[in-house]
Parts: sequence; C-alpha cells; structure tokens
Amino acid sequence: MIAGAALALAFPKVGATWLAPFGAAAIFWLWQSHASYRRAAALGFLAGFIFFAISFSWFGTTVGAYLGNFASAVIVLPAALEALAFVAAALLAVAAYRFAPPVLAPVAAAAGFALAEWGRSVGVMGAPFGQIGYTQVDTPLRSLGAYIGSYGLTWVVCTLGAYLADAFIARTAKRLLGFLGVLVVALAAAWWFWPARSYPAPSVRVAAIQGNIAQSLKWTPKAFAYSLDRYLQLTREATTAHPAIIALPETAVATALNEAPDIVSTFAHISGSTHSTIIVGSLEALGTRAYNALYVFSPEGGLQAVYQKRQLVPFAEAVPGDAFLHWVPKLDELASHFSHGHDNAVIPTPSLSIAPIICWESAFADLVDAQVRGGAQLLIISTDDAWFGTSAGPYQHAQIAQMRAIEEGSWVLRAASTGVSGIIAPDGHYTHRTDLDREAVVIGRVGPPVGSVFARIGPTRIAMLLAALYVAVLALGFWRRARTLRGDA
Repeated sequence: MIAGAALALAFPKVGATWLAPFGAAAIFWLWQSHASYRRAAALGFLAGFIFFAISFSWFGTTVGAYLGNFASAVIVLPAALEALAFVAAALLAVAAYRFAPPVLAPVAAAAGFALAEWGRSVGVMGAPFGQIGYTQVDTPLRSLGAYIGSYGLTWVVCTLGAYLADAFIARTAKRLLGFLGVLVVALAAAWWFWPARSYPAPSVRVAAIQGNIAQSLKWTPKAFAYSLDRYLQLTREATTAHPAIIALPETAVATALNEAPDIVSTFAHISGSTHSTIIVGSLEALGTRAYNALYVFSPEGGLQAVYQKRQLVPFAEAVPGDAFLHWVPKLDELASHFSHGHDNAVIPTPSLSIAPIICWESAFADLVDAQVRGGAQLLIISTDDAWFGTSAGPYQHAQIAQMRAIEEGSWVLRAASTGVSGIIAPDGHYTHRTDLDREAVVIGRVGPPVGSVFARIGPTRIAMLLAALYVAVLALGFWRRARTLRGDA
C-alpha cells in the first residue's frame, strides 16, 4: 500500500516527484523478495490498485455525479482494471530476477514495468494517464524524454528504483553506484546534445482563450447565449494583440457548429478582418453521426477545415462493445456516443502548420507523433478540463502536455475551458500558464519545432526496444546458465 501511495503522490496535485524512484524501489523490493509468481502478482495488484485509486481519483469527479449510487464504482472498477498492468509487470519482474544475470536483473525488471505501462496506454481502451515518466517533466531527467519519451523515462525511474531495492536486499550499493554512474554520463550527454536546450527566440504571436464556463452551466440552453457571447468577446479581445493563431477550448461553442451558419459567419468574419487563424471547439453533426470537432477558420475569412476527434474517452464519449454492454445500469445515459474521426490532420497556416489535438488525445504519444511526422510544426491542444473540477485531473493533464512538447521538440499552445491554459516551450516548461477557474486570454509567442530523436523514432519503436532489451537480458542469463552447466558436466 505504501509503495502504490508513494508513486501516486509523485503526481499532481501533490507533485512530490522525488518520491517516484522510492515508490518504485518499494515495489521492486516486494517483487525481488517474493520469488513466487502468485505472491508477486497479488502484491502487484494491491500496489497498482492503491496507485490508480489515488492517481485516477479525478475520474470520480468527472462522472461520479451521473452515477448516483454507482459513484464508488467510478474509482474502484478503473483502479482494479488498470492494476492488471502492475500484475503483468510483477510477472515480468519475477522472471527477470529468476533468470537474468543479477547485475542486470533490475534493468530487465524495469523494462518489464515500462512495457506493461505501454500495454495499458494504447488502443481504444487505453488510459495513458499515470505514466511514471510524466513525473519527471520538471526535473533534470526530462532531457532524456527527447530521446526515449515517457515510456523510456518510466524505465529510467524504475531502473533506479530497482537498483535501490537491490542495494537494500544485497546489503551493498555497488550495483546501484554503477548504474548511477552510467545515468549521470547519459544525462550529461542527453542534455548537451538536446536541441531544446537552446531553442531560437519564438516569433509567431499566438493566443489561447480560457472562458471559464462552469460545466454545470455549459450544456444548458439558457447558458448557451451567455457562453457564446463570452467566447466571442474574449476572441475579439485577443485579436487586439494581432496574433497569427487563436485557440479556443474543446466544445467552447456547445452546439453543432455546422448547423449554426450565423455563428460560423461570425467567426469567419473575425478571422478574416484580423487576418488570424482561429480554432474553435464545437460539435459536428453529419446524419446519424456526431463528432467532437475543431473548426479552423482561415485568415482569408472562411472555414478552412474541420478536425474530428480520433481517440474518444471510453465509456464517456463512446462505449467500446456497446452491443454487449447494454445491460449495465446508466451506461447508455453516461456516454455521449460520438463517432471516431480517422484523419491525422495537419492543417497549414501562413505561419506554422498546426496539429489539432482534442483533450484526451494529448495523452496518446502515438497520435501526436503521427501528426508531427505528417509535418505539424505547432501542437494545439484544445480541452475541456472543467469535467475534472479542481481535482488533480487538470494538473495531470497539463503535465502530459509538457511531455508531448519534450518528446516532439515542439511548441504547444493549450486552450482549456477552465484551465490550465498556456504556452509550452520545446524544453517542456510553461512560458505562460493560467490558474484554474479564471477567465483569461493568454498572449505569447511560439516558434518552429527544434526536433528530437524521439520524433524520428516514435513511441512504438521505443516499446519495441524495451521488449528487445528485456528479452536480451534474459537470454544472456539463460546463455550463462547453460554455459555453467556445460562446464560442470
């Protein structure tokens, strides 16, 4: 329980990042001390359940009000499901401790943990929040993220934790000191060759709008006109600074914008008269299908493109396998039943090509990386974090955006309905950042991407490299064991 809690407290709101390797050490100590697969799996599930119950507690704030008597299941069920990743990590760790050379067993055990994290973070049911690597976006380790991404940083933190556990069990710090020496050298090299260490001065003026419309009001007919007037007012206020790009939050206009020609004309007029690209979060209704969408208005005064959200929040925006789950109480009432978009959109503007990203999608490194590979120069995250209230959710989500900036070596413009909005530099730090529950217009500058090794490799290849590392270390152990047996014979 302490191990899972320590890991969770490394994330916002607490943000005790230094706890991450010690929480990992406690978990690997449990797995190294209990050689039984069954025992390690049980301990892994318990640690994972505690970790996710704490770090995913924001999920209860998001949908708990809709479930009434089922609110307790909001935390219990996701925590139990996600804890299965810790079970998988436990099994891989025990195998590493049994078969890998002792000096390298922590390396393999940590690779197994990172692989389990990757496994729970991909696909239609993926939940990429709570990745251990995210905790390091404001530490010196963050430069490694430009090479090996969040999964690689998880591996580094867990390797450090595993060697700490090994030192405690073996009563010697020899292996730990050896790893620390390698880490210091690698970190120094990563920092020295990191393009984001000295990025050019940004020159493109941009704006992010934070309307601060309460979630309880946003979708009510009476509040629609008020909300629309506020966003139009703030957009006009932003244009006085002459930004090239203005971003509004996800579903800032709480209707199907393609069915509201007067509103489309208003935004088109503003964009044309101020020569700005304006990105507006809204919905799109096409026949029987509805999409969570971003409307991009060009500086020429027309609707340039509509981006449809690709990665929907499971059981909130869509129900995976809904044909088989119709019997679950209130499930149909809870989900919005949006359709998936399929285009990895990259939208050209006179200043920079932009990657439109809606809310949940920003947590999926593969989606963002696909857009960067497609030529995107600026990441624009439009999100409605009002769902999270004042829980840890908005802060964790804002932290994830920092990791995307580091991984891709790109600037990020983030517009959140109630915060956190801001501008993130390629080294992962916020140059501008708002508080929660404040009306705000963020004005600042961005520039072209500086690039990164990770942007050329991508998250899937990082996962494959971690798998290859795990197999190679265990294969070395088997080879040494076979060689010893032949020698004895």
